[in-house]
Amino acid sequence: MTTRTPEEIDLQLLALLRADSRRNVSELATALGVSRTTIYSSIERLERQETIVGYTVRLGEDYDRRQVRAHVMIKLYPKATQATQDQLVTMPEVAGLYAISGEYDLIAIVEAPHVNRLNDLLDTIGAIEGVERTTSSVILATKLQR
Repeated sequence: MTTRTPEEIDLQLLALLRADSRRNVSELATALGVSRTTIYSSIERLERQETIVGYTVRLGEDYDRRQVRAHVMIKLYPKATQATQDQLVTMPEVAGLYAISGEYDLIAIVEAPHVNRLNDLLDTIGAIEGVERTTSSVILATKLQR
């Protein structure tokens, strides 16, 4: 049997927590073949180092399938960048916002309960002061999500 380093245990622990952050310490310890004390120590260290900064909810498949999602590439006017980003962050339908290189400045991942709401949302994003233009791609199917 090979001995794993704390870093290897941490990586495996993070993978288990990503799959289900509500698993209790005993289950995690059993799954990794280590003591509960090791799990408590790892979690405490990962939180202190801000590797883990919070725990979240994963939506159920039925709910998730009902959502209509799109990637929205956003080109900004240079002087309005921060104010524009601040407005995008306040929109609950924006599930992710990423700064990117290339022709566009940001990619927003947006979700809505139906196509009409998605259309309204895309119009709203395009009308935000500081947005020069957008290009949207509706997500048809999720092939992998971690």
